[in-house]
Amino acid sequence: MLGYAERLTRTPSDIDSDDIGRLRAVGFSDRDILDIAEVTAYFAYVNRIADGLGVTVEPGLDDD
Repeated sequence: MLGYAERLTRTPSDIDSDDIGRLRAVGFSDRDILDIAEVTAYFAYVNRIADGLGVTVEPGLDDD
């Protein structure tokens, strides 16, 4: 699942039926795969919007 999410984030045009097949082979349903794709895509979308608008993290919430 995490490998799929990483590929979807980094090289989405490279996703193919083999990627989906590997997820199915380890027990993910089509609904599960849709959920993984939607969460991954939403996270990328929100981060790009925030970065594109120059949104900063509130003081005290950063990782440092």
